[in-house]
Amino acid sequence: MPPILARALGVLALLIAFGAPALAQSGKAADDASPRVRLLLDLLADPEVRTWLEKRAADKPKPPTPAADASLSSVITSQLGHARDHIRRLVTAAPRLPGELGKVVEILGLEFDQHGALPLLLLIGAFVALGYGAEWLFWWRSKGLRAWITALPLDSVRARLGAMLARLGFGLSWVASFGAGSVGAFLVFSWPPLLREIVLGYLMAFLVTRIAVVAGRFFLAAGAERFRILPIDTPTAAFWHRRLIVFVGWTAFVAVTLSLLKTLGLSSEARRLIGAATALVNVAIALEAIWRRPGGDPAHHRGRAVATWGLTFFVVALWLLRVGDAMPVFRTLLLVVFTPLVMRGTSLAVTHLLRPAGTEHAAGELPGVATVVLERGLRVLIVIGAVALLARIWGVGVDDFTAGHSTWTRLVHGLANAVVIALVADLLWHVLRAIIDRRLAEARVTGDALDEEEQRRRARLNTLLPIFRNILGIVVFAVAIMMALSALGVEIGPLIAGAGVVGVALGFGAQTLVRDIISGMFFLLDDAFRIGEYIQAGTYKGTVESFSLRSIKLRHHRGTLYTVPFGVLGAVQNGSRDWVIDKMTIGITYDSDIDAAKKIIKRIGKELAEIPDFKPHILQPLKMQGVEKFSDSAIEIRLKMMTKPGEQFSIRRRAYAMIKKAFDEAGIKFARPMAMLAEGAGMDPAAAAAARQAQAEKAAPAT
Repeated sequence: MPPILARALGVLALLIAFGAPALAQSGKAADDASPRVRLLLDLLADPEVRTWLEKRAADKPKPPTPAADASLSSVITSQLGHARDHIRRLVTAAPRLPGELGKVVEILGLEFDQHGALPLLLLIGAFVALGYGAEWLFWWRSKGLRAWITALPLDSVRARLGAMLARLGFGLSWVASFGAGSVGAFLVFSWPPLLREIVLGYLMAFLVTRIAVVAGRFFLAAGAERFRILPIDTPTAAFWHRRLIVFVGWTAFVAVTLSLLKTLGLSSEARRLIGAATALVNVAIALEAIWRRPGGDPAHHRGRAVATWGLTFFVVALWLLRVGDAMPVFRTLLLVVFTPLVMRGTSLAVTHLLRPAGTEHAAGELPGVATVVLERGLRVLIVIGAVALLARIWGVGVDDFTAGHSTWTRLVHGLANAVVIALVADLLWHVLRAIIDRRLAEARVTGDALDEEEQRRRARLNTLLPIFRNILGIVVFAVAIMMALSALGVEIGPLIAGAGVVGVALGFGAQTLVRDIISGMFFLLDDAFRIGEYIQAGTYKGTVESFSLRSIKLRHHRGTLYTVPFGVLGAVQNGSRDWVIDKMTIGITYDSDIDAAKKIIKRIGKELAEIPDFKPHILQPLKMQGVEKFSDSAIEIRLKMMTKPGEQFSIRRRAYAMIKKAFDEAGIKFARPMAMLAEGAGMDPAAAAAARQAQAEKAAPAT
């Protein structure tokens, strides 16, 4: 028998030994007690007495909630007054705390005298042990399931989501096994009221702690990095996992204890004093986590120190608000701080889970439409939930919103609607932008496998989609702003009319701007140019890099960037469409063989067309068209070839080199300009003689 199972059976034996008398406390155990004890237990078990105790505990001063017609200043004043009165009551109740605790100890002593303190502790320990035993049994029986989950592949989004759901189901089943073994076994029997509340309360505290353990393993996965939902390193995950368990466990234990003290008749002020003292442990846990948290760039040490001190003051301020019973402000600060953190964590988790297949991290990757919809949709739900909680904290109901009796409620109602409109607009914009960015990424992928028509289509998309994205963003946010202003009570009809008048006035005063925008629209409709094409317009020429609503950016081949308004472009010469015919002119001497030169050029054209780097780009090979003209010192012959746009420059340079080499081998000379001087014409005789001598030496063959 496994040791842990033997221990579980031993605990069960103790439960039977010590718990059997407790099961009969409603019968003969009450007969063995004194009449005063029986009277006290009967009163605690009486529903009317319990209702009276609960009502008495509920009849304590509560934090004031703002009325529907209250102003902001009155709300702040009432909250400050309530905090001041509450602290005064706590100070007054502090001397009475030992006496009230003595009464609680007396009641517990009577209960322990009747049932025994050791059996009560053994009962709690037994049910906890049963929970752990059931949990171990589930762990032992699910060995194959755990092996299957561990071996699940994570190479795709669907596989990743399936593995996460499998781990979540296993974790929930694990918690259910603990709950069935502890709380479930406890609920099978009938218990005296006070004993039932004590044991069940602490069992629920243990169950909440186990849920925190499972939640930490699911989200942080300190021991299984490949299943981690939040993209953090392992030491950081282990750090926050341990402190999460300690914080949740202590909080659950304190909450159960305070609830039992309420049942035992402790006053609300005394319970709040104990709650403030025990909350110091939570403050210590939070401060230790803040000051010792891992991570952080050493280069940003000053910023980390500022954040650490800011969080420290925030935690201390929360504790002071808790002591002062300023619960609306306390909960509001928690919402204001933790809502962005939850939104950030949700965004990181969604992006990490839905990252493209084959990638370890989602950094630098374009988010998919599903990722954007899920991330922004969850953000909308989180903010709406925070707004609803905030309204509930401050006592503003739906009826107050719809009635709008005061400026305060109308303002809150308008702000809530404006926030919802902004969130929906943000969701719509990011979804549309993700779709356009995806299409842009596909359009930017080029290659030799694509035909010319497909390349032209992608180039056109690459040109038009950025403009369409900008226009779409302006439309979405303009409509959202108008709807938000309308929700805030602003009459947008006169605003739109006034905007139209202002637009007409601006149109007359900014005719150049209007001309640029309209010219750009017609250039795009005519498909005059696209991004990546080489154009020339007047004195401006270069490759189109980008353009806005009013101008185009041209990158000159020497690096200069021109920003040219559409209105001044004029006629556009596009050198990147379909094909280009490149013509070249070379000069040979008069004694050269023209037919031989023609054959050589034709052969070079065929050789160029067979070069792998040039073959896909040559549409018609290089050939000689014939004699262009006779100049003073050369016979000029014309050559031409047809290539794809932009490829003619490198092919031309190679052709010149091959022609030079072939002509030298064939003895065909390139002509050079020569200056011929008539003898004695307008020259000094001595200068004329010197010129003739120099010409004769230049023409003489080298020895």
